[in-house]
Amino acid sequence: MNKIRIGSVGLGRLGLQHAVNIASRVQHAELAALCDVDAAKLKEAADRIGVPRRFAAFEEMIACKDIDAVVLASPSALHTGQIAAALAAGKHVFSEKPLGVNVAECKEAEKAVEAHRDMVFMLGFMRRFDESYQYAHDKVAAGEIGKPILFRSYSQDPEKFIAGAIAFAPHSGGQFLDMAVHDIDLARWFVGSEPATVYAVGGCYAHDEFAASRDGDNVSCLMKFKNDCMVFLFAGRTAPHGYNVETEIIGTRGILRIASVPQKNLVEVLDGGGVRRECSQNFLERFDSAYVNELQEFVNCIIEKRKPAVTVYDGTRVSEIAYTCKAAFESGELIKF
Repeated sequence: MNKIRIGSVGLGRLGLQHAVNIASRVQHAELAALCDVDAAKLKEAADRIGVPRRFAAFEEMIACKDIDAVVLASPSALHTGQIAAALAAGKHVFSEKPLGVNVAECKEAEKAVEAHRDMVFMLGFMRRFDESYQYAHDKVAAGEIGKPILFRSYSQDPEKFIAGAIAFAPHSGGQFLDMAVHDIDLARWFVGSEPATVYAVGGCYAHDEFAASRDGDNVSCLMKFKNDCMVFLFAGRTAPHGYNVETEIIGTRGILRIASVPQKNLVEVLDGGGVRRECSQNFLERFDSAYVNELQEFVNCIIEKRKPAVTVYDGTRVSEIAYTCKAAFESGELIKF
């Protein structure tokens, strides 16, 4: 079987991890090229991974005939234009979230995907490809916990990374767009419905710098979905213990909890401080296998000539919901979708 030749764009933390995964962990895939505007970073990564084709310009990379697909881990503001250009050049596209920095851009991405229905497009909602979330979703879909009546999801970043979060705040779109999009996507996926109303609260409890961007360091929202399911989401920047993502789905006949006690692995440490379980410290560590699984699904879809379950429309809808949550947070009012 011929391998799918992939050009990976962007060498930030996630972009570099995607490149390594494509090169060594994704079956039937070949890392054919790397692209980044930082020449030194590009050379270091390409030399280390062993990638011969290197591009400083995205347009030059998608013009290369020896590339079948691209993986976009570039800055968010570039996603929509790069999606359209790559599809027009005959390349399959995997793009990290967000689909666009506003809903209008998401709609443009939809048009680009619709104009190239013979190509595969997939958006990086990686939590759907985490084994624990997949296992829980199968149980909900099978009706094992009855009708879902409450979905609760937390996403917390460690306090020790707060400087980076503050620096990114003016460009992040706010916590609901930057952090809670994965929780929003999970809620739609598990509940099987769309939100009807939202009320959001939060604030700058430890870092006033976020106020300049009309954001908070910890925010939350309560949504009522059209099927009457309650959805509570919390996004925080100040977790003292590490990177923490936990989810609970309460049904009429049972309850499912995913990572209710965050832990790095199944090891227990017994020392002078007592007995403890260590926590993951970042998203790359917590969702390591999910990042591989989602790219494997992308490659499989290309080979099998089918479309992924995660679509461009999921990206648009999640962005619409996130911006509505942000509007509710800023206004302090209950908003109807």
